[in-house]
Amino acid sequence: MGRHFLAGILDGLPDIMPILAPTVNSYKRLVENFWAPVTVSWGLEHRAASIRLIAPPTAKASATRFEIRVPGADANPHYVLAACLALGWRGVKEKLELTVPPLGKGEDVGGESDAGQRLARNLGEATERFMAKDSLAREVFGDEFVEHFGGTREHEVRLYDEAVTDWEVKRYMETV
Repeated sequence: MGRHFLAGILDGLPDIMPILAPTVNSYKRLVENFWAPVTVSWGLEHRAASIRLIAPPTAKASATRFEIRVPGADANPHYVLAACLALGWRGVKEKLELTVPPLGKGEDVGGESDAGQRLARNLGEATERFMAKDSLAREVFGDEFVEHFGGTREHEVRLYDEAVTDWEVKRYMETV
């Protein structure tokens, strides 16, 4: 049952990224080479995988658990928990199998041995996937929630795209 639950979360992870990483700034943390989860991945005690499995032999069987590493402090914990439980339960109900092999010790996330799909690189990309007609987010949250929440994320991206930052002013003012 645990494998099906894990498979369900991994299957839906790319579709719920705006829930797990809801701000423009969320994606500044999710970059390669910084122990950050950037692909649909899992591994036993692997601190850079999207889902870290803590289980024997490194923990007692009774302490077996998942650590879902994608969400940041800016995510709504209620939405994150709802999404992960719904996707996991979907995996159990549909008896989904793991399609991504575990990352081994020392294997890089995003490296040659990582067969997982790359997660969204920014909020715009994540929101587009979240709001797609075939998104699993629609299955687990419903169309009304996806349209509303996705609309707030689209608005956030628009505001960000329209903003002129201090960096831009400093960088380009001299060339104008």
